[in-house]
Amino acid sequence: MKFQNLRIIHRGKFLTRYDLCYETENGRSKQYEIISRNPSINSFEELHSGSADAVVMIIHDETGEKLLLNREYRMAVGEWVYNFPAGLIDKGEICSEAAVRELREETGLRLERISEIWKESYSAVGFSNEKTVVVTGVASGEIRPSDSDMEEIQARWFTRAELSTLLQNEMFASRTQAYCAIWCRK
Repeated sequence: MKFQNLRIIHRGKFLTRYDLCYETENGRSKQYEIISRNPSINSFEELHSGSADAVVMIIHDETGEKLLLNREYRMAVGEWVYNFPAGLIDKGEICSEAAVRELREETGLRLERISEIWKESYSAVGFSNEKTVVVTGVASGEIRPSDSDMEEIQARWFTRAELSTLLQNEMFASRTQAYCAIWCRK
């Protein structure tokens, strides 16, 4: 594919919709729709440059025998979905700071230890250039409701046996589903 140009279709409060124009190997024009958290992409390089937009947290309890998941009402699909705690990285914040803040805001838990910070990756590469950083670690404390009255989040610790059943019966975000399925087989 050879990039030709792009144009802004709509700017929303948090997302901007773009049309990207490419030329295929056989010379045909292809238009592709994307959304981005960047409201002012002006070049091909800006499609994939820049820092991560959000942080995703894979959190275990102190024993390593339980995994933390959020059951959250996701407006885009109109239903409850299981997902890892996650959130946007605020301007001037580094991913580890965002992880501490988001975990506390969504679950009330304290991030006791960061085990790993993964290389950034794309959240939904089929329609967005949003990048996330995965932070793995250990948390403690008592789970509390989300600080935000604009989100409906129910956090809970799960054992492998509980997750195995949940995976067969409930809706998951794909990254969360993949990790949970592998974790349950250990």
